[in-house]
Amino acid sequence: MSHIRRLINDIKPTLLMVVAQLVFAGGNMLYKLAVNDGMSFSVMVAYRYIFSTAFMLPIALLVERKGRPKINLMIIFQAFLCSLFGGSLYIYLYLKSMDLTSLTFVTAMTNLSPAVTFVLALSFGLEKVGGIWSAAGKAKVLGTLMGISGAMLLTLYKGVEISIWSTNINLLHHPALHHSQTNNTKTLFGCLLALACCFLNASWLIIQAKMSEKYPCQYSSTALISLMAAIESAVFALFVENHDWSRWKLGFNIRLLTVVYTGLFSSGLMVTLMIWCVQMRGPLFVSVFSPLLLVLVALVASLLLEERLYLGSILGAAMIICGLYAVLWGKAKEMKKSVDLIPSRISGEIQSTEAVINSPTDYTSNGNDSETTRANDSY
Repeated sequence: MSHIRRLINDIKPTLLMVVAQLVFAGGNMLYKLAVNDGMSFSVMVAYRYIFSTAFMLPIALLVERKGRPKINLMIIFQAFLCSLFGGSLYIYLYLKSMDLTSLTFVTAMTNLSPAVTFVLALSFGLEKVGGIWSAAGKAKVLGTLMGISGAMLLTLYKGVEISIWSTNINLLHHPALHHSQTNNTKTLFGCLLALACCFLNASWLIIQAKMSEKYPCQYSSTALISLMAAIESAVFALFVENHDWSRWKLGFNIRLLTVVYTGLFSSGLMVTLMIWCVQMRGPLFVSVFSPLLLVLVALVASLLLEERLYLGSILGAAMIICGLYAVLWGKAKEMKKSVDLIPSRISGEIQSTEAVINSPTDYTSNGNDSETTRANDSY
């Protein structure tokens, strides 16, 4: 029974991150549909975090009302950076990049996040290679490079078209645009925005890891970050839209579904799970699941948005999955090694303590000898 419980605890972060990627894939598809419906990017981001705040704030006040530490200026500053780098600014640039390129393209470009996170985590001491020539170290480095190579292969190489299925469903109601049909300048600018998203996402994970050390409350952290992101995005939307209140109208349509889904699930529950996984396994573990989102988005886009699948997409996805498993194996081997070191350290401390307890006569005899010497000196 204990082995089963331990196995569940070991695979829980992995399962939660897979669920998170499934939810994010659904949110990306809704984003594409809402943008196609003409919804403003800034208003969409503002509504997302307004709904997220309204959902997470009562949960945080109820669940963590007793064990929540006091908020100081450093925690507020870190929450502000998280809300900007991992919230309002990140989502806005992501949507702009998706509009200039395509859903699959921007998702593929953001797979550089694990490499950027790995470098930043090494710089801040939050991640260790474990010795570049050790098995765990080589697995993490090679797995990260393999994931990046797979993402680049998927993006830059098409090859022959693979017709596995045809649903004849196109929720966009117009032919899907491919890279050859888009303006080169817009595509380049969209690529730069996607690269900026990688650095923002990596920076958020690093800052979130630092914030969790002093404020280890997942629900309260998510509520605080959502509140700040809602204020930032609402002010920005009011400035961009020039007080055009017609842009803020929501009906019972795809726009309402998008902001409610992404607010409650993507920015609410899934960010809470990601914060918990950052505390348990570190920022690299969380970022390395972003390639899985690419595979899911490519499948959804081909099924429902009539985006075509090519040989390069399949080969790139296979490399991404292999790289993901390599990094996870390296992380698991490192954690097993650290767990094995704890009993040996404890046993060493126990042996040293027993040695001190079992040798009182030595200290007594040494004390008597010193007293005899002092007595002889007095005579």
